[in-house]
Amino acid sequence: MTATDNTTRPAPDRPATGGAGAGATGRSGRVRRRSPARRLRSVPLYLAGVAVFLFSVFPVYWMVITAFKPVGEIFTRDQTVLPKAPTTEHFDRVLNGQLIPGVNFWQFLGNSLFVTVSAVAMGAFLSLLAAVAVARFRFRLRTTFIILLMVIQMVPMEAMIISIFINFRHLSDISGVELLGNLSGLLVVYTAVSLPITIMMLRGFVAAVPKELEEAAAIDGAGPWTVFWRILMPLVAPGLVAASIFAFITAWNEFIVALTFLGRSTDHYTLPLTLSYYFGRFGTEWGPIMAASTLLTIPVMLFFLFVQRRMVSGLTMGAVKG
Repeated sequence: MTATDNTTRPAPDRPATGGAGAGATGRSGRVRRRSPARRLRSVPLYLAGVAVFLFSVFPVYWMVITAFKPVGEIFTRDQTVLPKAPTTEHFDRVLNGQLIPGVNFWQFLGNSLFVTVSAVAMGAFLSLLAAVAVARFRFRLRTTFIILLMVIQMVPMEAMIISIFINFRHLSDISGVELLGNLSGLLVVYTAVSLPITIMMLRGFVAAVPKELEEAAAIDGAGPWTVFWRILMPLVAPGLVAASIFAFITAWNEFIVALTFLGRSTDHYTLPLTLSYYFGRFGTEWGPIMAASTLLTIPVMLFFLFVQRRMVSGLTMGAVKG
């Protein structure tokens, strides 16, 4: 029987050497090289990726080099890839000059940072509470609430300016708290505008967390807030970061709402509003505009580099589990 078993035992599988098996990894652990035909088919994809990259990066690159060009090089027809005589005069004018009497760049930066960071923090906290309520509890008009959130996302912010402005004016008259002409009203608008998309994003993350984890923590004696902060919060943190990115960019770059609600309160202006002062009646000062725009993008880049890992994992988890 032993000899028969030895002779009838099938031979071990051997890795294929060609055909459909090309490009796979065999049992020996060696990676087979892809055929030339496959590599040729992937060339258009690589070229398309490079084209999209250049199309996206070139405006940023041109903005930065223009910020370092003298005025004479900016308006010449013979444009060069790099400045012939780099200068920082435009940055000096933006950082040390006063577009508005008594107000400089650093005050505008402080206003933007205050409004943006506050709007992101408030929006993240409120949207997380709302996402937990929508994902975990069953209440009347729950489906209607979700549908309204989706509808609000489709309405541009500019389409709601007039109605929000009128409501704020009436609320200021009734309550005695001035919501127009200061940063508090702007903070309320940015927080409210960011809530629909952040609630919808976080709803998927909260729903993906198993209820058994919360029930086990409750059995061990954890209260509702302990479960929220120590169990639920760490698990939905990547989604919270991904949602905060959208709120941050919206509040940092917004122009029309800030101009409408701040009015003539120039001491409360944010950075995007300062760019309009370089567009004069008799010409446009492109050097300071590009320098200010370069400075305007630095906080966004730093914020993105700081949270990029959590943002990528958050978007991936939302796409898979949401």
